[in-house]
Amino acid sequence: MPRSILFITLDSCRYDAFVEARAPNLKSLSPLHRAQAPSHFTFGSHSAFFMGFTPGDASRREPYVNPKYGKIFRMEGGGHPGAAPPLVTLSGHSIIDGLKKLGYRTIGTGAVNWFNPARPTGQVLSADFDTFGFAAGPKLQKQVEWIDSSLEQLSAGTPAFVFLNLAETHVPYYYDGAPWDPTYSPARAFGENNNADEARRRQVACIEWCDKVLEPLLARFANDTIIACADHGDCWGEDGLWEHGISHEKTLEVPLLFRLAADAFD
Repeated sequence: MPRSILFITLDSCRYDAFVEARAPNLKSLSPLHRAQAPSHFTFGSHSAFFMGFTPGDASRREPYVNPKYGKIFRMEGGGHPGAAPPLVTLSGHSIIDGLKKLGYRTIGTGAVNWFNPARPTGQVLSADFDTFGFAAGPKLQKQVEWIDSSLEQLSAGTPAFVFLNLAETHVPYYYDGAPWDPTYSPARAFGENNNADEARRRQVACIEWCDKVLEPLLARFANDTIIACADHGDCWGEDGLWEHGISHEKTLEVPLLFRLAADAFD
């Protein structure tokens, strides 16, 4: 029986901030990889993720760490086949559609506006899921509760593909109850009051808070496949640039962790 899959994206999370953060639950999944995202903004990267192009380190000849060498998910007939076989080859127009064809119940929740199903762009990213919940901002606790409720409705033995995009690590870097003003963002494109030290302090704190909230969800998938990464990073003043949506080393450099169940698709 196929194992369930949990795919988490920490929106806008920089690799160096993740390294600095105390995040024992996420960091226990696997060695931390310094990877490059397929795009520098949310829609571009998630469109690629849903086609099987996860972040990777192109310098390593290692499957899954380098998706050019060997993908976790490969769409049938799509892209370079790789030097190593993929974990699974899927047919359909996305990995979500492909997993549904294998009997998975697909459950998704996104928190940034690119996932808003009321907008055409959000419809593109959310349409393939059996059920999708839009959180409209940094509301990770409610997203986890919604996932739990959705999983409770599954028939026994039904594998699930659960996708979670969280917004706490996105500007203005805020979590529920954080001791700072969310109306001030320390890292805005063309902002006149940006502060790299404050941006780092906030994002690190958000990662640490999210890690605690995610603990029970990660435990629930303890025997399954888990992928955790960022979709892109942010610039914090490097080369005079701020935020994301621009091609730069710091917007493309992201953390990647994954733990693949040995019998993932048996």
